[in-house]
Amino acid sequence: MELMRRNVLYLAWLVAVVATLGSLYFSEIKGYIPCELCWYQRILMYPLSIMLGIAAFFDEHSIKKYVLPLSIMGMLVSSFHYMEQKIPGFSGIRPCTQGVPCNKDYIDWFGFVTIPFLALIAFTLITVLLLVFRKK
Repeated sequence: MELMRRNVLYLAWLVAVVATLGSLYFSEIKGYIPCELCWYQRILMYPLSIMLGIAAFFDEHSIKKYVLPLSIMGMLVSSFHYMEQKIPGFSGIRPCTQGVPCNKDYIDWFGFVTIPFLALIAFTLITVLLLVFRKK
């Protein structure tokens, strides 16, 4: 537990980097075109990769006040996007008016794991790591 507490910024940074690289893999290698909500999630995740990396390197725990709002907003956007994909009542809400529809499932592993679900897990992990493991 103490090891996690000392390395919480590195763990959060690792989650952000994996999420960033995962989104780039899906779009640049697999050729999945991101929808509008996917772009909003990227806008919120990509800076976390940079900010958390710099903060981890300098052991700057005060970064939390800048990172948590991005992460929490990312959780909200990802939750909405996932609900739009999986809950029939939400499919009537159309935030994506041009391009790829937001309710398109490029992946559907185990019947519930989609790209917005993966983003939701990443944003949630970052938020929980930064809130639970505070530096003494």
